[in-house]
Amino acid sequence: MNFVNDLEKHLRSVFPAYPETQTLFPEACPAGQNGDFTLNCFKIAKFCGNPMAASKAAGDFLASHSDVEKVEVIKAFVNVTLTPAALYRDTVSDKKALLERALLPESERRKILIEFSAPNTNKPQHLGHVRNNTLGMSLASLLKRVGHQVIEINLVNDRGIHICKSMLAYKLFGNGVTPESCGKKGDHLVGDFYVRYNQALSEELKQLRAEHPEYADRDNDDLFLETKIGKEAQEMLRDWENGKEDVRELWKLMNSWVFKGFDETYKRMGINFDHTYLESETYLLGKDIVKDGLDKGVFVKREDGATICDLGKMGRKVLLRKDGTSVYITQDIGTTLLKYKDYQPDSMIWVVGDEQNLHFQMLFEIIKRLGYPWSEKLYHLSYGMVNLPSGRMKSREGTVVDADDLFDEMAKLAADACKERDDSLSGEELAKRSEIIGLGALKFMLLKFNAKTTITFDPAASLRFEGDTGPYIQYVGARINSILRKAEEKGISLDGANINWSLLTSEYEKALAVKLFFYGAILKSCAEKRDCSGLAEYLLDLSKAFNRFYRECPVMTAETAELQLSRLALAETVKSVLADGLSTMTIGVPEAM
Repeated sequence: MNFVNDLEKHLRSVFPAYPETQTLFPEACPAGQNGDFTLNCFKIAKFCGNPMAASKAAGDFLASHSDVEKVEVIKAFVNVTLTPAALYRDTVSDKKALLERALLPESERRKILIEFSAPNTNKPQHLGHVRNNTLGMSLASLLKRVGHQVIEINLVNDRGIHICKSMLAYKLFGNGVTPESCGKKGDHLVGDFYVRYNQALSEELKQLRAEHPEYADRDNDDLFLETKIGKEAQEMLRDWENGKEDVRELWKLMNSWVFKGFDETYKRMGINFDHTYLESETYLLGKDIVKDGLDKGVFVKREDGATICDLGKMGRKVLLRKDGTSVYITQDIGTTLLKYKDYQPDSMIWVVGDEQNLHFQMLFEIIKRLGYPWSEKLYHLSYGMVNLPSGRMKSREGTVVDADDLFDEMAKLAADACKERDDSLSGEELAKRSEIIGLGALKFMLLKFNAKTTITFDPAASLRFEGDTGPYIQYVGARINSILRKAEEKGISLDGANINWSLLTSEYEKALAVKLFFYGAILKSCAEKRDCSGLAEYLLDLSKAFNRFYRECPVMTAETAELQLSRLALAETVKSVLADGLSTMTIGVPEAM
């Protein structure tokens, strides 16, 4: 902004200690105070002697600045009211520059690898995966938006005892059914057999305890290998690891069904991974690294022969069992090094639930102890559980909310809301509009809270067109589209128009311009924090500010054609920022609602 640039030059001339690199970014004026912007002089106090000296020097200089209408000094803060011409010139007159303010300088842009989703091939993705996917894809989008190079990675858990449970249940109860023969998505079909396995296991455990009263206090995991179906699943896992042909063929077949189903789910969410690693190809990685760490004294042998790492307050972590087999963190060490080798990123992010907080603390510390210099650039984006009003979900009992079913429900609820507003929509337009609104409502509700927050997701509440919801913002965008269409129908065009911004003098118009000015800073701040919730809050506030403007400042019935054009230009800029912000959150904007 011109007044800030001129002020900084003045401060450098008055205070010799004021450096050339120092910037004084204006902040929004606090509620209840007068002004368009506030300058916080605490941030420059050390260069000017003290905060009061800084604020006095700033206030005295700005009082005579041609862009400034009014200055108010309140202790170390300077509230500044700009002339309308200067305000709009420095905020919204150049829409391209407004949107590009979000881009970081080339020197601050990085290559960032982000791993998210990580489903298992024994069941379809559910609401918990939807939160993971939404957080991961939106963070990747946000980081790209500010200029980083982002690599999106998926690591699919496609092997192990849980996979064998679905496979065994299919052998026992499947009768040759396929996704095609039953008309069901492959991941859902395989998930049905995972539930069927656990039902059978539960029946055997119940019978086992009835036959052996002394087992009453032993938990299910402890009794797993005492059951016939448990032993068979464990034997199938051994056969898989030994490469038994018929087991491997069944594994490939059922996994192919699941992957096809996953692809449909990802496509509907708008997810495209740059690379997908498979645990079946990586689960043996890390063993040689651990053995090398043992040779170097980073790890030690326990009395029973297991290889461990003493992590102090975090505890002692087993890295290789006494028989030399690996554990989960062993594989994570290997895949972390593999990802670094493949992509050479400046930093790596894992989007994983908060139940794995300790695991990642241990992983990062182990990588550091192994001597890798990039170990300080590893970050766990931890997130809380998402529940439904009916309570927690349980995969084994089949009480999860499948992602696809949830998407269908959201689209149906959105379609019902759209039909209430306009029952003349064609089937094709209704389906298109309801998909954008329904999935947008779901994503927005999952993103408007900080990731660490445990939330309860209410589908109906998330789709309200009034309130702090995605459809509320989408509706504002659609409303502006409607205004612009009406203007076009009347032959009014903004292309090449000479906008007289100084005509916009009301508090509602000025409030919009001020809000729009901070868009780039909001994006940069959210990217730095790896958190989209601040962007969600900003878009809600901008939408509310527009609705206040719309109520108080008629656009199409403005007093003069010149004022009409200025308000149209302001509204069009709001629409562009709303669309850009929602797109950054991977949410679309329908043309009409």
